[in-house]
Amino acid sequence: MTPFFHIERIMTMRLGVIVIQVLFLHVFLFLGAALKEVIPLPIPASMFGLFLLFLALFFKIIKLEWVEKGANWLLAELLLFFIPSAVGIVNYDEILSLQGAEIVGLIGISTIIVMGMTAVTAEKMSGRKRSEQH
Repeated sequence: MTPFFHIERIMTMRLGVIVIQVLFLHVFLFLGAALKEVIPLPIPASMFGLFLLFLALFFKIIKLEWVEKGANWLLAELLLFFIPSAVGIVNYDEILSLQGAEIVGLIGISTIIVMGMTAVTAEKMSGRKRSEQH
């Protein structure tokens, strides 16, 4: 068996694991959509799905390892999901007006807040994970 074949096989297995985990995450998206039909709150179905995923992880119904690689891949490729909407924005001349500047400012501030809260959460989780390993 050549080293190249071995590396190719490992990469194929990793890709397969990521695909399966992303599909598993989509199960929660679909469960959230079904729950949205039952509970008509003004909350996106994807948020219902995230809440269900959180509960399943919290109560250890599913293991983090079952979704971790797929979730990490989705987070790594997150920017690609926003490119179509960013390209669509350039069609609106109103963005260059004062109201557009306010909107862009609010988007910037909210992005900084989200990034900060994500960093704090990730730091706390990684600290907790390190303490569990020791």
